[in-house]
Amino acid sequence: MRHDHMGGRLSVGHRDSELDERLSRGLDEVNYPATGTTEADQGALSVKAVDDTGELIGGLSAWTWGGLLGIEMLWVREESRRDGWGSKLLLAAEEEARRRGCDRACVSSFTFQAPAFYQRHGYVETGRTPGIPGGAEDVHMYKKLT
Repeated sequence: MRHDHMGGRLSVGHRDSELDERLSRGLDEVNYPATGTTEADQGALSVKAVDDTGELIGGLSAWTWGGLLGIEMLWVREESRRDGWGSKLLLAAEEEARRRGCDRACVSSFTFQAPAFYQRHGYVETGRTPGIPGGAEDVHMYKKLT
């Protein structure tokens, strides 16, 4: 525990889910008025593919907020990557996002992952963040869903 001359204390540690929740509420207090949105304008989205035995082929997790789809993770198991499952997951997420009123999408992908995959699906690079371990970059992309 570190003490500050102003009477506050700092603590550093691993992820704190209670802190995450409080930070999220605090940011919502700023973000909603600034964007003209409400809690009702945001939601979570997932798409899951399983094989005949119930084993996971792959999945996608994302969020929607005020007309924007934000893709967080998309993964397909190694032996199924050439079978079109990535495209099926992405297209299903985009379709659900449109159903929810989204007209645009964003995603980021490390250069050693799948930026070309997203670009083949109409995503356009909007910027990069250098300094990813191994000398990679994080490629930020955007797509209009209309």
